[in-house]
Parts: sequence; C-alpha cells; structure tokens
Amino acid sequence: MHISRILFFGAMLAACFLPAPAGAQAPASLQWGPDYNEPNNTVATKIVGIVPEGFYLLRRRVSSNANARPRAWVEFFTKDMKLQRSEEMELKYKGKQRDFEEVLLLGGRMYLLTSFHNTARKRNYLFKQELSMKTLAPSKNLDMICENEARNIEAKGKFAFHISSDSTKLLVYNELPFEKKNPKRFGFRVFDQNFDLLWEKNIVMPYPDNQFTVEDYRVDDEGNVYLLGVLYEDEVKWRRRGKPTYKYLIIAYTEQGNDVEEYRIDGENRFITDLTFRPAKNGTLVCAGFYSERGTYSVKGATYFRLDTKTRRFYDWNYQPFTFDFLTEFMSEKNKTKAKEAEVNNDVRRAAELYDYSLDELILRSDGGAVLVAEQFFIEQDVYRDYPMGFYPWGFYDPFFYNRYGRVQTDYWFHYNDIIVVNIRPTGEIEWAARIPKRQETRNDGGYNSSYAMSIVRDKLFFIFNDNMKNHTGPSGQRPSRYYSYGGGEGMLVLAQVNKDGEVSTYPMSSNRDAGVIVRPKMSKQIGRREMAVFGERGRSFRAASLNFD
Repeated sequence: MHISRILFFGAMLAACFLPAPAGAQAPASLQWGPDYNEPNNTVATKIVGIVPEGFYLLRRRVSSNANARPRAWVEFFTKDMKLQRSEEMELKYKGKQRDFEEVLLLGGRMYLLTSFHNTARKRNYLFKQELSMKTLAPSKNLDMICENEARNIEAKGKFAFHISSDSTKLLVYNELPFEKKNPKRFGFRVFDQNFDLLWEKNIVMPYPDNQFTVEDYRVDDEGNVYLLGVLYEDEVKWRRRGKPTYKYLIIAYTEQGNDVEEYRIDGENRFITDLTFRPAKNGTLVCAGFYSERGTYSVKGATYFRLDTKTRRFYDWNYQPFTFDFLTEFMSEKNKTKAKEAEVNNDVRRAAELYDYSLDELILRSDGGAVLVAEQFFIEQDVYRDYPMGFYPWGFYDPFFYNRYGRVQTDYWFHYNDIIVVNIRPTGEIEWAARIPKRQETRNDGGYNSSYAMSIVRDKLFFIFNDNMKNHTGPSGQRPSRYYSYGGGEGMLVLAQVNKDGEVSTYPMSSNRDAGVIVRPKMSKQIGRREMAVFGERGRSFRAASLNFD
C-alpha cells in the first residue's frame, strides 16, 4: 500500500487524561427524552431558536444527487425534550420550485427564507415568509426582500446571513458575479427586527480576488457592517515561513454604508495564524487570535486588541506567549528537554509551539476582557491502490500487477483533538490558559460525531464530547496507562468543567450504547442559563436530552 499524507501537523497526545477524583459527582445531570424516527435521508442541521417553552430545530434532506428536490423541516421540542410538532416546508410557489436558504429567529419571530433563480432574466430573488411559532406553517404571503444579478445557475451568488447580538439587525450578504482576477463584488442589505430595510449597498472589494480572501463578516446592534479579510502581497495565497507575506484587515461600513474605512492589522513580523472579532458597544470591536514566530500552522501565544471605529484608533494591543509549561504540557520528557534547550538558545525553529488549532469562540467578558476557545483540527489524506477483494490472478502478490491495475482509493481522516481555553484580561494579558485533553480520529465522515459543544454557566465553562470508553474504565482519579482515540462509534459522553481559575475537571456522563443513540456535539446547544439540549441519533433513530447544570 502506497500512502501519501497531507496536512499532518498534529502532535501526539500523551497519556494525559486526568479524571475527577474518586467519588466526585458530576456537576450536571443528563435526562433523555423519548425516541423518534426521522424521515429517510434527512439530518438535523441546527437549533434555530430558543423560547421559554422549548426550542426549534431545522432538519434538511441529504442526497448525493445534486439535482434532487430540496426539502426542509422545522421541528419544535418542549423543555422535557419531547417532539411536539414537525412540519415540512413547502418550497413550491405557483408551480415553481424554490431553493431553501435559511430558517431564522429575528426579533422574537421566525422566518423561512427561500430563493428562486430566473434564468430568462438572469436574476436571483430572495423571499421571506413568517412561520407560525405554534403550527410552524409558513404564511401565504411570499415577500421578495432582495434580488441580484445571476448570469447562470452555477454563479447565482448564494445568500448568507448574520444576526446582531441583540437580535434586532439582520445582514443579508451575497456574492455578485465577477471576472477572474478582478475584485470580488458583494451585496449588503441590513434589515431591522421587523424586516424593514435599513440600508443596502453593492460593495467592490478594494483588492483583486487572487490577493484577497474574506474570512468573516458581522453586523452590530446599530446596523454597521464589518468585514474581516486577509490581503496577500502577491497572487499566491500561501503563507510562507520566514516572514509573513500577508496581513489581516478589517473594513468597516458605517453610517448606512456611506462611510467606509479600512484598518490594517500589523503583526510586527509575527505570523497571525488565526483571528476573529466581535462588535462591542459604541462602535468598538474586540479582536483576538493566535500568533506564531515560526509559520502559519503553529501557535506561540495569543494576541488581543480593541478597535474604536469612531475615533479610528487601536488600543490595548498585546502579544503574549503561552508559558513553556503550557506549550509542553503533553510532551514526552525527551521532547520537553529539546524544547527547553531551544528556548535557552533562542532557537525559534525548534522552540515549543502548538499545532493546527482552529479558533472557534471569542467570548466577551463583562469587564472588557475576553475568552478564546480553540480546538486542534486537521485532516489526513491517504491515497493508495487496492485490488478488488485483495485477489491476484496468479495467487501471490505481484507489484507490477498491483501498481498497474489496482484501484486508486482515497481515505480522509478527520482529527478533532484537545481544546484550549485562554482567559485574557482587559489589558490584553493572558490571565490563564487551560487545555482539555481529547482525541477523536474518524474516517470519511467529516467528523460527524466529533468535536464538542460548550455552555457558559455563571463563572464556569462546560464542554461535552464523545470519548473512548477505555479512558474511563480504570481506577477513579488515576491516569490510564495510555490514551485511546474515539473512532466515531458508540463511545461515551464526557463532560469537562473549566472553573474561573482555569482548573479543569473531567467527568464521564453516560454510555452512548445505554442512550441508544450517538451524541452529536455539533448539534447540541445551550438553551437556558443552566441547561443544554443534547442531540443524538443512530440510523433513523434520534432523541434529545436535557443536560442540567448544578
């Protein structure tokens, strides 16, 4: 077998799992609701919105046929995790098939958004219908809220959406047709909570497409739009080692899109490997991320700063490395010694750094500080030849026959490993950093049951994820002799707690086999001050559980 591996930068996770002390009781209880059958070839995709009586869930049809008719359902679950109602959305109007775009909750009301591509007029239309919160049925009024040019169905410019933190503003964002190597064009439309249009504008990016990449966009409570992008020095979108050949920048569209300002973020010869932002109050943006001194696949520490878009000023800017102990926490003693020598000799190339962490969350603290949450994520690709059924015509392995006639196969391995939490003071200094050990390795499934879900309860953070049961069968309070990977099967649901001082405790909650379903952390979500909705499925069977924190 010939194997070619790409994007493999993950460090091995040592035998580092430390469960809660013997006799310690989990700070939460899990209560499963009834078991239900889901429609064929469907998958739950997200929790749409939360109300005092329960929550709304979106279900979509999945099909390998690109021409299959789109289908979508909205479901309502009560607080005791019972499915009260499931309604399929009607996507035809006057005999015309529309495309499903989104279901969202805005200003306490729920809407179905669909689109239609008019091939004759080369236009793409976006429609809204209000959904009854009780019956889930869409209104008969189909209101067109915007349209844009679309040269053909392949380049019709799919819509995207973002809701402000106070749920009073909605940004509708779509890409417009463009020519290769020319700047990209986008359409911005901002609506209030009643779906009245506040402003709209077609935007031409200030840089050619082959030198600029849009990373994120958001709307604040006042209706201003902010776009985060990466600008490359040349046409090659590759972040080289040595010195950074790119810069992050933020473009602010304020005063109903009439005032446009660009802010370049100077890494001071550091590689900013990941960056995100959140609108705060009075036109302030809180920005935070990770940086490296080595390249773009590793992390040396955290960066934090604020941007006042009204005074056009950066402040509280700080780059701070993680401590040596944090960076080498799960290293072998041999590698830790090498890392210490590199640090003493100021050898940047061999110094300790973390690898392949994706920044997932930026949580704003009430005092002006922030909390970063990231997860180690990477993909391995195995390419090999395999003769059907392992059979060779002359009964023995023949390299010539194998390499000439064997089928080329490709496997994708999805790795979701440990979680890090970084608590940052308002001044930008790291107060503490914590690491939650986790290893999840699955093949050709996109990490369907991997990753984690998070809840914030008072001054603590809680994380749930699937883990290998072997990591929890030894003597309580002791490290296992080795750490086993979760391979995507049944496994065990585990709860990790991070307290206000950065101390981590981990508790096994329940076996997925006992629940009859496999928990999907990516679908689970906090639905109350002390409650998380946990979603699980197996085959066509699915159920929800309430995770209540003490």
